[in-house]
Amino acid sequence: MSSSSSSSLLPHPPPPPLLPDPVLFTRLDPLLLKRLVASHRSHAALSLFADALRRSSASSASSSSTLPCLIKASAQLEAAPEGKQLHGLALKLGCASDPFVSSSLVSFYAKCGDLGSASKVFDRIACKDSVAWNSLIDGYAKSGAIGPARKLFDEMPQRDLFSWTSLINGYSKLGEIDTARELFDRMPEKNAVSWNAMINGYMRSGDFASARRLFDEMPMRNLVTWNSMISGFEKLGLFNKALEVYDAMRRENLAPNTVTLVSALSAVSGLALLQRGKVIHTHVRQNGFNLDGVLGVCLIEMYSKCGSIKSALSVFKRIHRKKVGHWTAMITGLGMHGMAGHAIKLFGEMQGAGFKPNSVTFVGVLNGCSHAGMVEEGRRYFELMRTKYDIRATVEHYGCLVDLLCRVGRLEEARVVINRMPMKPNKVIWMSLLSGCRKYGNIGLGKYAAENVVELAPDVSGCYVLLSNIYASAGRWDEVSKLRELMKDRGVRKDPGCSMVEYDGIVHEFIVGDRSHPQTKEIYCKLNEMGIKLKSAGYVPDTSQVLLCVEDKDKEAELARHSERLAIAFGLINVKAGAPIRVVKNLRVCNDCHSATKLLSAIYEREIVVRDNSRFHHFKDGACSCMDYCRYEMENFEHAD
Repeated sequence: MSSSSSSSLLPHPPPPPLLPDPVLFTRLDPLLLKRLVASHRSHAALSLFADALRRSSASSASSSSTLPCLIKASAQLEAAPEGKQLHGLALKLGCASDPFVSSSLVSFYAKCGDLGSASKVFDRIACKDSVAWNSLIDGYAKSGAIGPARKLFDEMPQRDLFSWTSLINGYSKLGEIDTARELFDRMPEKNAVSWNAMINGYMRSGDFASARRLFDEMPMRNLVTWNSMISGFEKLGLFNKALEVYDAMRRENLAPNTVTLVSALSAVSGLALLQRGKVIHTHVRQNGFNLDGVLGVCLIEMYSKCGSIKSALSVFKRIHRKKVGHWTAMITGLGMHGMAGHAIKLFGEMQGAGFKPNSVTFVGVLNGCSHAGMVEEGRRYFELMRTKYDIRATVEHYGCLVDLLCRVGRLEEARVVINRMPMKPNKVIWMSLLSGCRKYGNIGLGKYAAENVVELAPDVSGCYVLLSNIYASAGRWDEVSKLRELMKDRGVRKDPGCSMVEYDGIVHEFIVGDRSHPQTKEIYCKLNEMGIKLKSAGYVPDTSQVLLCVEDKDKEAELARHSERLAIAFGLINVKAGAPIRVVKNLRVCNDCHSATKLLSAIYEREIVVRDNSRFHHFKDGACSCMDYCRYEMENFEHAD
C-alpha cells in the first residue's frame, strides 16, 4: 500500500479506500492496540495501524482481533471516514459478520450519529450481544429519537444497567422526567451512574428539590454526583446553593476536578465573591491544574466579573498556550469594565498572534465599544465581522449595536437598525431602545419600544418602570399611576433594589431603606455623615429619579436610602483603609447614586467598584470608568403610592 493511502487513516481529510499491498510484515500486537484505545490514545492506535499498512498487507496487518480495537478508536475520535474504511476492510477480509467486529461497527456508527448505518449493521447480526443492543439504544436516545430507543429497549432480551441508564438519560433530556423516574424506580438494581443520570435529569428540568432529595437518599456518592449537583445549581442561577454543595463536598475531603472547579468558579462569578474566588484559585495553583483549557477561561471570567480586572490580566498573561476562549474572555472582561481601548488593542494582538476571532469574541468587542460610547469603532467592527471573517451577525451582535446607539442618544438610527434586522428583535434589544428613550426623554419612541417588550414578555417589570420614568420626568403623573395600576392588574412586581458587599467571607445584603443589619445604627450614622460631606462638596440630589409625587425633601430622603448607599456606608465602616469597596447591585445604578458615588470616591479617597446588571463602574478620584454612559433604572417605583 502507498504511503499516502496508509497515512490517511489518521483522522484528517477523507482518505482513499484501503487496498492490500503485499509486503512482508510482522503481525500487529492486538494487546498493544487494546491498551492504546483503553487509555484513549486512539490517534496513536490508528497511526500504528497506518504504519503497519505501509509495510504489510491489509490481511496480515489486521484481523478479527485487531479490527474491533481500530473501529473503537475511530468511534472515540468520531473519525467517520476512517471507521467506514475499516468497515470496508472487514467486508473484504470476510470478517464483517464476526460478532465483535459487527458490534464495534454498530457502536461506531451510533457514536458518529449515523443511526441509519448503525441500524443496518445491527439488523444483519445473527446473534446480537449487549454491546450492539446498548450502542443502538444509546445512539437513538442521545439523538432524541426516544421512540425507536424505547422499542429496542422493550425488545432487548437481557437489559443491563447501561440500557436502563441510556433510556433514563434520553427521557430526561427531552423533559419527560416522570417517565424517566418511572424507569428509574423499575430498575432491578442501581449503580452510581443511574443515580447520577436521574439527578442530572431533575436538575435539567429545573426540579432541584427532587434532585436534592435523590442526592440525600443516594447510598454512595461519587465525584460525578457532587458535580451534577454543583453544576446543576449553577446553571439554574442558584449560585449560593452551588457553593453550599461545593463546601459540603470539600468537608468530606473529596478532591475537586476540573469540572467541579469550573462550576464553582462560575457560581462565584455570578455572586461576585472575590475572596471565595481567590481561595479556589489558590487550590487550582497549589494542585497544578492546567489553565490552557476551560479552567483558565473561567478564572479570567471570575476575576473580571468580581471586579478585579488586574487579576484577570495576570491570569491571562500566565497562560502559555492561549486559545481563542482565553482571548475572548479577556477582551470581554476589559469591555465590561469600560476599558474599550484596551479591549480593542488586545483584539489586534489576538489577530496578530494568528488567532481567528469567533462570534463570541465580537460580542465582547462590540460590548466594549457600547460601554465606552465608541460609535464609529462599533460600526467598523460590526462590518469587519462579516467582510473579513464571514461571521453572520446574531441577535446578540445587533443587540450590542443598538445598545451603543441608544447610549449616545442616536435613537432614530437605533430604530432603523432594529427595523432592518434579518431576525426578530428580542426583548433585550427593545429594552435597550426603551432605556435610551428614558435617558433622552423620547416619550413616543419609548412607548413604541415598551409595547414591543410587553408583547414579547408581559411580565418584565423593568419595561413598566422605565416607561414610568419617562412619564415621571415629563411630569405626567397620571400616566405613571395608570402604569402602576396596569402592573397590579397583570400581577407584575418589580424586584426591589438590592446591593451586596462581601466582607470577611460573608455576603452582606441591603435593600432600599434597610434596617435589618446588625450594624444598622452605625450604618445610618455613616449615611448621615456621607450626606453632610456630599452637600459640602456641592452635591445636589437629582430628585427626578424618585417616582413619587411628594415634596423634594422627601425625595431627597428616599435617594439617601438607596441600597448602594447603604452598602457603601457599610464598606466605609468595615473595609480596611486603602482597599477597594466592592458592591454588587441587581439593578442598574440610578443617575443620582452614580453622581453621589463619584463624589464619595473623592471625599473618602476610596476606590468604589460597583457591578450593576449592565456593567462595572470603577469610581475613583471623583470620576467613573463608564464616562457616564450608563443606563438608569429606579429602585423606589414600588414605594410610589
